[in-house]
Amino acid sequence: MATDPAAADEVAFESPAHFRIYKSGRIERLNRPPVLPAGLDEATGVTSKDVVLDAQTGLGTGLSVRLFLPKRQEQPPSKKKLPVLVYFHGGGFFIESAKSATYHNYLTSLAAAAGVLAVSVDYRLAPEHPLPASYDDCWAALRWASSWAASARDEWLAEHGDVSRLFLAGDSAGGNMVHHVLVRLASFPHPDAPRIEGAILLHPWFGGNALVEGEEPTRAKEMALIWEFACPGAAGGADDPRMNPMAPGAPALESLRCERLLVCAGEKDWAGPRDRAYYAAVAASAWPGSTAWLESEGEGHVFFLEKPECAKAKEVMDCVVKFIGGSRAPS
Repeated sequence: MATDPAAADEVAFESPAHFRIYKSGRIERLNRPPVLPAGLDEATGVTSKDVVLDAQTGLGTGLSVRLFLPKRQEQPPSKKKLPVLVYFHGGGFFIESAKSATYHNYLTSLAAAAGVLAVSVDYRLAPEHPLPASYDDCWAALRWASSWAASARDEWLAEHGDVSRLFLAGDSAGGNMVHHVLVRLASFPHPDAPRIEGAILLHPWFGGNALVEGEEPTRAKEMALIWEFACPGAAGGADDPRMNPMAPGAPALESLRCERLLVCAGEKDWAGPRDRAYYAAVAASAWPGSTAWLESEGEGHVFFLEKPECAKAKEVMDCVVKFIGGSRAPS
């Protein structure tokens, strides 16, 4: 039977501030923040640059990262190398990039405040590149940033980065990818596997077919639709282990390969109920690491990106900085 072109091009889901999804598989990206060039940020002293990791991957420029290096002091203590933080941006797997004003400005501020060499990953986007493309790109970028061989090829990482103090961070879909990479590390039996000191999940996007306490049914249904559009081959829909870490058959939470975990959520965030459930499940599991939780009263999803100067956003930043500066867990 022939498909009605008009019916196929009906809107399946619309987020007016972000994107519009059609039944045909087409997407309109409504959120197009300006792209900022790499270079010196005079206000913070942070310098950024772009590095192409795989010119054959993705659209146009391939898989790339944007590095953020804070200003180093001239005194001898500046010889001490910086922790390396690998960051996965949010955007529902569909929008945003490491080069957008939103994430360029946020990573500039984070690198300056925390004193880290930040590696922001420009992964491939769905639906042009359905999942697991973005997961694979984030995995490849982590391996690049953490390996001594790769560090030797990049002078910033070689000279300034301490890959023995490696952190992962991400917001929304990027927070989801942080969890996925930690799980993938557990099944990577290699002597040179990256060792993650700390992982920071900022308002991570998780889901599931059955509601958790406090979850709004209509929003949960919408998020499941978006997930299945980004990952057409998802096993069990929103109960695919990549979307629901607590689903039957998902990798055990005690397998997370990091020493410390920080989960942040917004009190009024649609993702908040899932974030609370995730944090509680990790804390109750046999995972041997230490957990930390921050819930921003009265705030919604990734508010710290939209209004970074507000008091609650500064509280999130202070918490992240303190977490990165915390003492390492015993070996």
